[in-house]
Amino acid sequence: MKIRNLLTAMILAAALALSAGIAEAGDWSKLRVGVEGAYPPFSWMEPDGTLKGFDIDIAMAVCAEMNAECELVPQDWDGIIPALLANKYDAIIASMSITEERKKKVSFSDKYYSTPAKFVRKKGSGIEINEAGLKGKSVGVQRATIHENFLKDNYGDIIDIKGYGTQDEAYLDFTAGRVDLLLADSVALDDGFLKTDAGKDAEFVGPNFTDPKWFGDGAGIAIRKGDTDLQKLLNDAIAAIRANGTYKKINDKYFEFDVYGG
Repeated sequence: MKIRNLLTAMILAAALALSAGIAEAGDWSKLRVGVEGAYPPFSWMEPDGTLKGFDIDIAMAVCAEMNAECELVPQDWDGIIPALLANKYDAIIASMSITEERKKKVSFSDKYYSTPAKFVRKKGSGIEINEAGLKGKSVGVQRATIHENFLKDNYGDIIDIKGYGTQDEAYLDFTAGRVDLLLADSVALDDGFLKTDAGKDAEFVGPNFTDPKWFGDGAGIAIRKGDTDLQKLLNDAIAAIRANGTYKKINDKYFEFDVYGG
């Protein structure tokens, strides 16, 4: 009797393991991709609602390499990981840095680009990026980002950190004189602000910041933990577009250098 019960339990366990494995392998003929749409040149939304930018083109290229239909789902940055976990979409392609903190909640593909962070000041302000120069200054930064975490950990006791829902909101307050400095991705700052009319009186200051402790290992595609089959498909797709020239065409459309990094 005990042997029969043991065999029954073993068969049931095997069946459950098999069904779990089958459930884990998703149908990725259609990929729902969460994007921000408010982070030029990586993503932005045209007046007619069309999404454009480097992240958007990468998403479409990755889907094409996977032979998957791509559905783009705009999402505010603050809720972008919770919406992934709530199954609103299957992956996030939104310049999300691969950090240890985020890996507690989600998994990542290999990186698809890596660029440093940098401060921006007003021309003629004379502000320097050191403890003495930053003391008492206000710094605008997008909320729930690696840049905000860096500021809190390194300068939180000497500066006034002002968080914003989007990078554009930070630009507006900086232009209006409500913050002394900005901290963000250097490429986003350059193309999205410094090269625009609104940013003509601003300039970079200080070094590039790349420490993996805060800035991670580049930007990757975030997915739910357990979607290991999707992770492999995404990694294969990123490698393929890097090898076949598609990545370079997208890169050169937006940048004068290779944003993939070392």
